[in-house]
Formats: sequence, structure tokens, C-alpha cells
Amino acid sequence: MDTQVAKQPTATAAKDFLPINGTDYIELYVGNAKQAAHFYQTALGFQALAYAGLETGVRDRASYVLRQGKITLILTTPLNSKSEIGEHIKNHGDAVKVIAFNVDDATYSYNETVKRGAKSFMAPVTTTDASGSVTISGIHTYGETLHIFVERKNYKGLFLPGYTEWKPLYNPTPVGLEYVDHCVGNVNWGEMNKWAKFYEEVLGFANLITFDDKDISTEYTALMSKVMCNGNSRIKFPINEPAKGKKKSQIEEFIDFFEGAGCQHIAVATDNIIHTISEMKSRGIEFLYVPGTYYDTVTERVGEIKEDLNVLKGLGIMVDRDEEGYLLQIFTKPVEDRPTLFFEIIQRVGAKSFGKGNFQALFESIEAEQAKRGTL
Repeated sequence: MDTQVAKQPTATAAKDFLPINGTDYIELYVGNAKQAAHFYQTALGFQALAYAGLETGVRDRASYVLRQGKITLILTTPLNSKSEIGEHIKNHGDAVKVIAFNVDDATYSYNETVKRGAKSFMAPVTTTDASGSVTISGIHTYGETLHIFVERKNYKGLFLPGYTEWKPLYNPTPVGLEYVDHCVGNVNWGEMNKWAKFYEEVLGFANLITFDDKDISTEYTALMSKVMCNGNSRIKFPINEPAKGKKKSQIEEFIDFFEGAGCQHIAVATDNIIHTISEMKSRGIEFLYVPGTYYDTVTERVGEIKEDLNVLKGLGIMVDRDEEGYLLQIFTKPVEDRPTLFFEIIQRVGAKSFGKGNFQALFESIEAEQAKRGTL
């Protein structure tokens, strides 16, 4: 397979019949949204924004909305035992349920994707309040994950109708996270091409780059990945599937504990990764350990960079370069007890790629964690 770093696809290459302005929000179903919100505020620097629950007339759930930079998270928990939200948490643990797109026309987006084969989640619905109106619609994707189309061009409110402002006294400072760079989906054996085709045919995405098991492997484990990208390059979805190896790969471990396909990690961008990671570490976030020998060859592999390599080494930040620049990246350990959801922090200094030169060290770090868990 061709594994050279590809240029960003043009709107024409991506058959861009579905204009997407960017990621509107990501919603996670969690066991205790109030406590989860405290974690995301404290450890990751998200700011309190909005709330919906019993006090706002919602009887079956409570949702806390947090924002940092252009990243908006909704943390939602069920309020009774007879809840689809509760079933999702029982099956998958705290997990990403919705990756929502900001669009100019949610009705058009729904009609076009359903016409091309998407399974409908919800037909377009318009809600209003004193600040205007919002139209949303939705489709299913891999596993139980949803894509929601959000049309908010006629809305001037805080977040969405039905939400009220949430202003707690406790609001720690941000850590410098700016926007969603990409979201990674893990699917089961033999399903990568199926879902890559879904994004191509149903949403008009293009295959930005493909990695096979020769690119992403160690002595013990391997995976394959196709990175799908929309026409304006604002939405990127690597789709991973397991590949055969001597031991159980991280994708197999995820699918076992998640109990199906789902969003493995959210990559969020920063303009100053040294500051961001220093802050996150001081607030208790744990990151994958990078072997010290990794840094012995960084200079000859990557060339000159602006950052102090000793500082990067001290923080465990990895470096890679492509034909357009370099990137800095680091991965948290899972943010819950199930070894499923984690975050990637990335700073792009021109680079458009996904850190292929770091795959070996990254996999060895993940395998070391799997060995501790007894799941390798």
C-alpha cells in the first residue's frame, strides 16, 4: 500500500457535496456527569458553559457543557435505570456517543446522507428560544456512535435551546487546548474498508493516507488504518482495525473492553504543547511513557526544531516530520478504568501527517501498559 504522506485532498477530490464547517461538539455518555465535569475542568482546563437537567425541565438526563478554545464537550448522565444512556454506559463505560458537525443546512445534510445509504438516527428537528432557532438531525456510524448535524446560523444563544448558563464558582484556568484535530474510530476485524467506504460514499470524504500492518507494528502487535478527511480538511477520522500479530493489539483490547466499535481517542490541538503538557501533568493527567532511547535519534530523523529537545524528553513529547513541517504529540493513558478512551495532544508546526515516525515508540509504550494490565 502507498504510505507516503499525501497532500490534503481538495473539495473536488473529496466529492464535497456535504459542506461541514467543523466539529460542533462531542458528547460523552458518562456514569456521573457532575463528577466527570469536575475532572474535565480540573485536569484538562475546560470551562463551564451550559447545563440541562431537572432544573431546566429535562426529566431523563443531566448534561454539562464545557468549552476550551473551539472544543465543546457535553457530558451526559441518565437520571433513571430505564435509560438508553444507562445501557450505553453499562456496555461501553464512559464513552463518546456523538461527534457533531456544524453545518449550514441540517435538513440538506440529513437528506443527502440518508439518500446515500446512512441509517437515520433523527429527522431534522428545529427548536427555538429567545435567542433564535437551531435545527439538528442525525445519522448512525460505526458501533453505536452518532453524527449529529447542527445548524445554528439563526441562533445567538449560549449553546442550544433547552440549556441554561452554568456558572460555578470553581473554574480552573485553561491549559491551552484549541480545537479538535481528529477523532479515531476503532472497528472490528475486516471492517476498516467498509467504514472508509461509508465516509467516502455517504459523507463525501476522501482517503488522506493509508497505513498497513507493515507501517504500524512491533514484534508483537499490529493494526491497519485509513485516514478519512472531508473536503476542507477540518474533519479527519482515522479508522483503525486489528491486524494479526503474536499478541493482542491495542485495537483488540479496546474492542474487548468497549464491547464493540467506538471512538478510541480524541486528538486536540494546542499552540504550545510544552505549556499544555506541563499544566496537565501538574493537574494529575498521566501520559504514556516514551523510552529514553527514542530521543537519541530524533535530531537525525526530524532535523532542526524550535523547541528544546531536553524539555520535550523530560515531558515525554514525541516529534515527527513530513514534507510540510513537523509535529509534536503525546498520548494520555486511558482516562477511565476501562482501557478504552484516551486523548492525544498535538501541536502542528506545518505538518499535516499523523506521526508515522512515532508509531514504533508509541506501540511499545502501549504494549508496556497492556502488559501491566495483563491484556497483551
